[in-house]
Amino acid sequence: MEPHAPQGTITVARALALPALRKGLPEVLAAGDRLDRPVRWVHAGEAPNIAALLKGGELLLTTGLGLGSRPAEQRAFVRGLAERDIAALVVELGARFTTLPAAVVDTARSCGLPLVQLHREVPFVAVTEEIHTELVNEHYALLRRAEEVHRRCTEVLLGGGGVPEVLRLFAGFAGNPVFLGTPDGRLLYAAGPEGASGGSDPLQVWEGLRSAGMAGAVVTDIPGTGPGPGAVRARLTVLPVDAPLAPVHRIAADRTAGLLAVVLLQARQEEELAARGRGDFLSDLAEERVSAADAPAQARVLGFRPGPGPLLPLVMRPATDLAPADGRAALACAVQEELAGVGVPVLLGVRMPEGRVPLLVGLRDAAERTAVAGRVAAALRAGAERAGFPAPVVVAGAPATWETAGAGLRHAAEAATAAQGLPDRPWHDVRRLDVDVLLWRLRSQGDLAAFVDRVLGPLIAHDAASRPALLPTLAAYLAHAGRKAETARELHLNRQTLYDRLARIGRLLGADLEDPETVLSLSLALRARRHTEWI
Repeated sequence: MEPHAPQGTITVARALALPALRKGLPEVLAAGDRLDRPVRWVHAGEAPNIAALLKGGELLLTTGLGLGSRPAEQRAFVRGLAERDIAALVVELGARFTTLPAAVVDTARSCGLPLVQLHREVPFVAVTEEIHTELVNEHYALLRRAEEVHRRCTEVLLGGGGVPEVLRLFAGFAGNPVFLGTPDGRLLYAAGPEGASGGSDPLQVWEGLRSAGMAGAVVTDIPGTGPGPGAVRARLTVLPVDAPLAPVHRIAADRTAGLLAVVLLQARQEEELAARGRGDFLSDLAEERVSAADAPAQARVLGFRPGPGPLLPLVMRPATDLAPADGRAALACAVQEELAGVGVPVLLGVRMPEGRVPLLVGLRDAAERTAVAGRVAAALRAGAERAGFPAPVVVAGAPATWETAGAGLRHAAEAATAAQGLPDRPWHDVRRLDVDVLLWRLRSQGDLAAFVDRVLGPLIAHDAASRPALLPTLAAYLAHAGRKAETARELHLNRQTLYDRLARIGRLLGADLEDPETVLSLSLALRARRHTEWI
């Protein structure tokens, strides 16, 4: 279909290419750059006042008998048609004119009205029938597409998908961004056509709604459960920013709204949906799909308004394998409620398919990073506990700007994955996890497992067959930098027992536990072993 034409229509250019009009040898005399205008209907007539009978969007066929003989009459005739916003004027030469008068051509050009002359006679009824058949076929084809989208949306929901997946499917059908918001105008989720490139960013479009308005939009209420304020649960909005919308899109929107109403009847769906929308934005920021210049405005749309100070990236990684069934909505709601009391601007997202919850926090200055990270981490852990999740891993990144926040989120997310299995802490500083991140990146390579086996193999084999296990003793000894008194206290051993165990470890490994290079290898191997166990 030609650019800018609403789905379910044909354009002037396509109409001229159909056999019935092509036989008339059409020649475009004016507004050749506007042949992508949609044709709503075809009308044939010769009356001087025919403009009064038209509604707009028509392809008008005439022999020119109603054009008048004087230039003033001809100009008025063309201007009247342009004011009615018809699609194009097609004049058949021969009965009235052998060539169109300059007044007609010049007026059409100045009004931007496509003007076509036919050099051969054609039966207007054949043209009308052919174009109307094309219109009906186009509309029927789009109705079938709407039915197919509805079927696919239903399959997505039955297969465990949710509102975001449905909205993305519908956005692809409409070729435009789609929004789900509350009745009072708060954005819950925005989706663009799946796989589209070069289209408008949905969050930027939503930000511009207040100034640009919503002319031509399709807005559909999603019903709630009761009369009065409860009668509308949410609103589905489609904006024609990338392509015009056709009436069939309202039909499809009404059907999609019925599906969404069923999903939203589940408790807390709106908060989970909003959290997933924020998670999409934070993931796009981390993956550099959002520029640093656009990020602040998009964050404001999502309710995040930090001050001029630095940003603090954080990532929470819940233990989703031990989480309650369908606990995502409860987690999003509980964590959001806990964060309300932290006292700093927080943008919380949920990305449960990837097993993480990304956040951006607004700081007044970098000096308060430690204190704020502690408060936010405590709120995250409390929210996870309320939702029935085990204690999560929380990693705080380094203070960032909008230019570096994406990289900070990306690093914190990787560090949160690498920190799984570490001793439980209220929160981890990303700067203390660099070695673990490096080892995590190497986890799938055979060299890392071979290194662990080479350095610790005899000790691992001993612990598999004998008691007491010696690996915990070695780990404690290295953690205390070889200070035997502190190691003994932690392990609740007397010194002689500790000395005996260390001597046995040294013999098994054939290593001197006082040698700095040996200590470095053993420390790395112990940390690497935890990561190889995840393979």
